[in-house]
Amino acid sequence: MTTPRVREILGNYGADSPGTLTNLARLLNHGRLAGTGKLVILPVDQGFEHGPGRSFAVNPPAYDPHYHFELAIEAGVNAFAAPLGMLEAGARDFAGQVPLILKVNDHDLLADEKDPDQALTGSVEDALRLGCSAIGFTIYPGSSNRLHMYGQIRLMAAEAKRAGLAVVIWSYPRGSGLSKEGETAIDVTAYAAHIAAELGAHIVKVKLPTAHLEQDAARKVYEKEQVPIATQAERVRHVVQSTFAGRRIVIFSGGPEDATEHFLEGIRAIHEGGGFGSIVGRNSFQRKKPDALKFLGDIIDIYAGK
Repeated sequence: MTTPRVREILGNYGADSPGTLTNLARLLNHGRLAGTGKLVILPVDQGFEHGPGRSFAVNPPAYDPHYHFELAIEAGVNAFAAPLGMLEAGARDFAGQVPLILKVNDHDLLADEKDPDQALTGSVEDALRLGCSAIGFTIYPGSSNRLHMYGQIRLMAAEAKRAGLAVVIWSYPRGSGLSKEGETAIDVTAYAAHIAAELGAHIVKVKLPTAHLEQDAARKVYEKEQVPIATQAERVRHVVQSTFAGRRIVIFSGGPEDATEHFLEGIRAIHEGGGFGSIVGRNSFQRKKPDALKFLGDIIDIYAGK
């Protein structure tokens, strides 16, 4: 049965078809956080994005796609997100056991790029064939290639919605238009989240922001209006506010391996600031499975209010 909180969230997507709302509800009603309005998603696109050695050598069982399906199912996360090949390697064996998100574009690190781009590596047709609930797509605000990516996801999002799928946008500021510090600046992160929402995302994924202000014009406004950004929870709250005042689901990525307690402090800040959850890859699957299950369980417990 759909809870009042899930019905409230679904009510924010009035332009969507029953099929899309059903798939969004599948994500919200699965796993240990079912019905709470919170999400914890396992993403495993790092083999493509960073290379298999950098991603899996620390925990060799993770070279096997089945390992990640099993981890997602055993941990009780809301969904498992991965590129085409990884999902094809396990979708039949684990059919119906965890909602799937097909990552339909990807990027590699085989060349030094000031302005990164993404290649289309999957399609809406692939997502339907594999029984996915949603597609995932990355954009790079700050890259000189960003307008091309915006146009791509606008077209693919429209196709996905016609087919009844939900749309998840990874919005990662980077490129020659930004300093390294600016990639996670609060003004830039909030802007990136807003762009993803404007492009039609049902779920927006961004990194946890710092208190740095990158843009001079934005700094003047933040200082004049005294926008609260001193604490991590305040910054999370501002990003959610910037994403249609919380009318779109905003989740935060985990990033590279981090000390457990420091990472969990970030989760508590997301929860306190009204974030909808987390998408945690390397910090989970680079641990041995018993440790990964405990780690994901601790994250889920925080979002469950335990």
